[in-house]
Amino acid sequence: MKKVVFFLSVLFLSFGCEKAPISKAIKVANANELFEAIANSKPGDEIVLANGVWKDVEIKFSAKGTEDKPIVLKAETEGGVFIEGVSSLELSGEYLEVEGLFFRNGHSPKSNVIAFRTSEKEVANHCSVSNCVILDFNNLNRDDDNLWVQFYGKNNTLSHCYLAGKTNGGPTVRVDLKGNQSIRNYHQIINNHFGPRPRKGGARGETIQLGSSFTSMSPSNTTIANNLFEACNGEVEIISSKTNFNIIKNNVFYKSEGSVVTRHGNYCLIDGNYFIGDGENENYGGIRIVNTGHWITNNLFYNLKGKNFRSPLAIMNGIPKSPLNRYNQVTDVVVAYNTYVNSYAPWQFGVGTNIDQADVLPKSEIRSARPLRTEVVNNVIYNEVGDPNPIIEHDKADGVTFASNIIDNNDVSFAKRNGLDSKTLSLTSIGEDLSVPLLGFEDVEIYSGFDFETITKDILGNPRSKSNQIGAFLNSETIDLDLLDKTKYGANWYSNVVEVKEPTTHSVTNEVELVSKLKAAENNDIIQLKDGVFTVSESLIINKPIVIQSKGKTEIVYNGPANTPAFALHPYGKLKLKNIKLKGTSTQFAFASLKENMFNHFGLEVSDSEISHFNYALKVYKQSFAEEITFTNTSISNCENGLELSEETNDRGDYNTEYLTVNNCSFNAVKSNVIDYYRGGYDESTIGGNLLVLNSTFTNCGANEKSRMLLNHRGIVNVTISNNTFKDNNVDFVAILWGAKNNNESENSITNSGQIKTEQNLKLKLMY
Repeated sequence: MKKVVFFLSVLFLSFGCEKAPISKAIKVANANELFEAIANSKPGDEIVLANGVWKDVEIKFSAKGTEDKPIVLKAETEGGVFIEGVSSLELSGEYLEVEGLFFRNGHSPKSNVIAFRTSEKEVANHCSVSNCVILDFNNLNRDDDNLWVQFYGKNNTLSHCYLAGKTNGGPTVRVDLKGNQSIRNYHQIINNHFGPRPRKGGARGETIQLGSSFTSMSPSNTTIANNLFEACNGEVEIISSKTNFNIIKNNVFYKSEGSVVTRHGNYCLIDGNYFIGDGENENYGGIRIVNTGHWITNNLFYNLKGKNFRSPLAIMNGIPKSPLNRYNQVTDVVVAYNTYVNSYAPWQFGVGTNIDQADVLPKSEIRSARPLRTEVVNNVIYNEVGDPNPIIEHDKADGVTFASNIIDNNDVSFAKRNGLDSKTLSLTSIGEDLSVPLLGFEDVEIYSGFDFETITKDILGNPRSKSNQIGAFLNSETIDLDLLDKTKYGANWYSNVVEVKEPTTHSVTNEVELVSKLKAAENNDIIQLKDGVFTVSESLIINKPIVIQSKGKTEIVYNGPANTPAFALHPYGKLKLKNIKLKGTSTQFAFASLKENMFNHFGLEVSDSEISHFNYALKVYKQSFAEEITFTNTSISNCENGLELSEETNDRGDYNTEYLTVNNCSFNAVKSNVIDYYRGGYDESTIGGNLLVLNSTFTNCGANEKSRMLLNHRGIVNVTISNNTFKDNNVDFVAILWGAKNNNESENSITNSGQIKTEQNLKLKLMY
């Protein structure tokens, strides 16, 4: 009888095992094998992509795993699988994991590189992408917007990834809430390294966007935590929270030109973050507040000099009865237990007020609604160099309560305000190049407002229940932070730390050598030209950082076809030209970007040189962008056109360079477009362009200029024209300055050259 029972038991177990899915590892070597493996995958399976380049592959990972047995799509070796060419990844289903992929040398054919859905109705839930890298995976044209990671569904995670180098329009990461299947999503964006995102030169350059204007009343419940944001400079908003109930916690924002912004939506918690600048750059920001119910607690603002929209704490004015896509009034906000160290004018209220521009803006754009029921309490400010204006009111802060705040302003007087008292404090080191006040304010009575008992910990996670005090940090015997240890963030197999290589100098004696050495040179190498004349008949390709120089007795004569450049500035091409005489035959360009496919930035620095007899000294085409273009100690003469950067006429806030600098230069007989640098559209998401014209002379220029203006910089926000000489230029205006923005002129000599005029308010096309 026992034998029968045993036999039946074995038979039953065998039958059960036959029905249970068997987990297995499936190695695939090409797209067909991959798609077959996905189609046949079962819970617990691991699909392993063979090491190597996977080019022009559109992966649709649609399957259903379980919580205990997810289905994994992974690289054979982390970082050994390169997704290149025209490629993308989409996920839908449940409990899927993607690991170890490297997206590079290409772009996506879709509106995203990685999407947590495969169709409008087929979304991902409980899925993750981890330990992956997306690097410079840009669309070919800057105006061709897309996303690198797009969230849909619920409970999805992006973790331990490195993303850097996005230059085209669109946020790097966006959480979308269209459809009930994506609301209250509880996504997590954690432990990632968001590496440098270069300045975009226009709007639509956020690093993370949570929702959109038109889903801004929806709850998202997304968490962004424990990430490093390094040099995220795309635009004024690093993180743009546009939905409700998001958490932004324990992140490090390091030398990033922008802010965390509660752009739309309500009830955001911003807690325990570190905002670190260099004490100089006026674009490194902190937190900017719009809308209702946010709590800003336990944050450190360190060495920030950002102003206005980018100030350490910017609380905006709103638009009365604002539409969803504009600025709602700030109400019921708490700013408590934060520490500010060496941060210029850390508290700014009524930011964005534009009542004085009512004559050029419609009533629906006037930001006149001041913050209400806002509490700024229990904060600590320390300034090694005293700040006469720690509080700036662009409009009255009469709806703000100040209490239990202290400042050590190093004996520099400031406008007194109830709730901000002076103290003498000292700094304590808490890590490399990081010191904060921890002592000297134990006696300050803590303000306790409604629900303040929910602030249970300080920035380091220490409990406030034992010995609470104001500021982000509780007093502790030893604090030793290493916030910039990059091994704590991003993919464990990738580092963006590059060893600095000493440049190699290549001596060049003739035109053939110049072309060959230029092609063979590595980044930042030096091409040293011998004295003499180099006659060049084809454009010299600049597609890497390179220096071309001589001792000052070298001339390059370019006799190539009309409307082609002597130096063709390609993506990644950053040219430094020193001590060169550059001459054309009046029909070509000295320098020009590509007409299309400028998928990455270029740069140009010309010094101690002479440029003559060209159609254009510089021609920058639409959708090209340089972070810096500089001419120093250089003459530009006998050219039909000078420096032309005016093709971004879509009036969406775009422009062609962040910094255009002309210093100690001479312009003689430049007939048109002497300097033409354009930015159109009523947009505040960017720095807005910088034009510096200093210590230079302009003679006999502008004779054929249709605008009758010598320096045309319409829409550029920051303009300085100083210590220049303008003589015998056949124009009506040297320049027209934008008085409401940072446009200034001084110490200029003008003879027979029109005038410099100021227009206080410039009418621009509304973008919204």
